[in-house]
Amino acid sequence: MPEDSYSRSSIRKKALLGILISVVALVIIFHATETKVTWRAILKANVYLLLVAFLLQFLFWFFWALRIQYLVYYVGKKVSLSYAVEVTLASGFLAAITPSSAGGEPLRVKMLYDAGVGAGESTAVVLVERLLDAIFFSVALPLFVVLTGFSMKLGMEVGGIFAVSLSGFLVFLWLLIKRPERLESLAGWIERLVAKFSRKRAEGLAEKLKEELIAFRDALIMLARNPRCAFIALCITVMIWMPEFLIPSAILAAFGCKPYFLYSITAQLLLVVISLLPLTPGASGIAEFGMGYLYSNFVPQHIIGILTALWRFITYYLNLIAGFFVIKRRYIDEVRS
Repeated sequence: MPEDSYSRSSIRKKALLGILISVVALVIIFHATETKVTWRAILKANVYLLLVAFLLQFLFWFFWALRIQYLVYYVGKKVSLSYAVEVTLASGFLAAITPSSAGGEPLRVKMLYDAGVGAGESTAVVLVERLLDAIFFSVALPLFVVLTGFSMKLGMEVGGIFAVSLSGFLVFLWLLIKRPERLESLAGWIERLVAKFSRKRAEGLAEKLKEELIAFRDALIMLARNPRCAFIALCITVMIWMPEFLIPSAILAAFGCKPYFLYSITAQLLLVVISLLPLTPGASGIAEFGMGYLYSNFVPQHIIGILTALWRFITYYLNLIAGFFVIKRRYIDEVRS
């Protein structure tokens, strides 16, 4: 990746923009819901349940790292769990400062490549991760929308768009596996596209791309031929997202409100899909306003502001803080030295 992508000033500007948009959105939500935050109200919160909310975020990171380690193992490579945690945190930071909430994939590929996993295998692992997430959301979103009847129209529209995108991705993977002779033409097409912008960078690109696409295809076949691996990876995927979706319920319970487990999980499913829109860094603003709108359907109005603020701190600001230390140690400090 380009060296200036990890310059201190570039990272600071992107992070500050995401934080600024998020803070402005939260101020608007607090004003619109007439939320009055006092130290007395905060001190009344159940500290143990708030700690549970933070613990759920740590579990989200842990299981994501576990899935990375597991998939890397099944493409014939090996990374430690501690390194997989670093990959998770660093990519979470990048996702928090790039448009939409899903911008960390290139960094995950790079970090796995730096750890000795081939470029094709690294790409396969990251794309399989996204495929597993897509399968989970494609099943869970309509299921919970139907079970709760919550935001039925919005849920079905979002689910429909998501299903179409998933279908297109699956067709691409099927063609890649079933028609390997198209790899050369695909690599040639990409080389010609790059040549329009930079002939120097395009030189020899097709052959290199073909090698990596073959490695990517082989890794996908290796994963697809092992149903036990696929099943375990799907189970880990469920374990990744469920702690994340339970964070708002833990916060609500901490403030003496009904946790609304089913409604909250349904709202979180919708929020994750909506947050994929590439509009603002880390989906800042989109996430906050989406949270406020969806939860206003079933949560008392006076709690929406503090719920959104705490939820965003745990799921967004913690990603920025934890991920920054990994990025700083592995890239910024290395560049400076």
